[in-house]
Amino acid sequence: MKVKDLMTTDVVSIGPEASLKDVAGILAERRISGLPVVDAERRVLGVVSEADILYKARGSEEKSGGFLGWLLLEGVESDAKLTARTAGEAMTTPVISVGPERPVAEAASRMVEYGVNRLPVLDEGGKLVGLVSRADVVRAFTRTDAEVMREIREDVILKTLWISPERVSVTVAKGEVVLSGQVETKNDAELLPRFVERVPGVVSVKSELSWEYEERKLAKSNPRVPVGPYR
Repeated sequence: MKVKDLMTTDVVSIGPEASLKDVAGILAERRISGLPVVDAERRVLGVVSEADILYKARGSEEKSGGFLGWLLLEGVESDAKLTARTAGEAMTTPVISVGPERPVAEAASRMVEYGVNRLPVLDEGGKLVGLVSRADVVRAFTRTDAEVMREIREDVILKTLWISPERVSVTVAKGEVVLSGQVETKNDAELLPRFVERVPGVVSVKSELSWEYEERKLAKSNPRVPVGPYR
């Protein structure tokens, strides 16, 4: 499953010249925690969030601490946020984003790594085309076993690794996947479970795969070792 299959395309954004009052109003009205800041061509410049607004709310109290207060606010960058008046001045950069063709697992990994709740989805030109959130990823995780199995067989085994689906038996029960059968190489046998782990809805993967290449190599050095059905 790719990010484009989950993302929201009706994304609320704001321009860099918008006042922080306008930003706060949109966040409160929409009940969201952040807004992409875009230019006239929808290229994403940054993200302005509730946390950026909070700098303003606590600013006077923290600034009264003098140089120590300045250090506690992480220096020049936070000091700039305290004096910000527009979305462009308050926004956080660089933008943590993801492409629409990237796997959902990559989006989830970035959310966890950077501690963010949502990611702007950008095309190759850096233009905003959607937004994917943690809630979107969680919804993908609730897919049925049949849907998970279809993605494993069609998208992972056939389209990603170019393995004939007839070679691999896939069973899925409450998100627990068992792979069995014989693939061509050891590399295929090692890669397949790793790719399956990234499929939304997969809880665990047990691999019982064998491979032909090593068997053939061993048989050449020892004719008494039987070779599998491969010819």
